[in-house]
Amino acid sequence: MAPPISAWSVYILRCADGSLYTGVARDLDKRLSQHNGHLAGGPRYTSGRRPVELLWSATAPDRSSAQQREAAIKKLGRAAKLRLVGGAGS
Repeated sequence: MAPPISAWSVYILRCADGSLYTGVARDLDKRLSQHNGHLAGGPRYTSGRRPVELLWSATAPDRSSAQQREAAIKKLGRAAKLRLVGGAGS
């Protein structure tokens, strides 16, 4: 029997320079390790802005739903993103 398929996550990070990064991942812990340089494969944007801190995440049932939510969040301005995460780091 195959292991259960995990849900996708949509997340917002705060980088060391104060900028916000939005992404999607199937394994959020592994992805955070990549963003912080503990594992290979992190995106170029966060590689020069470490360490990063997880501010917010939500699950999505599939990749398409996660990417749609990510796209909607990326269209928001900084203030709206901070409201979404509950004002963290405002």
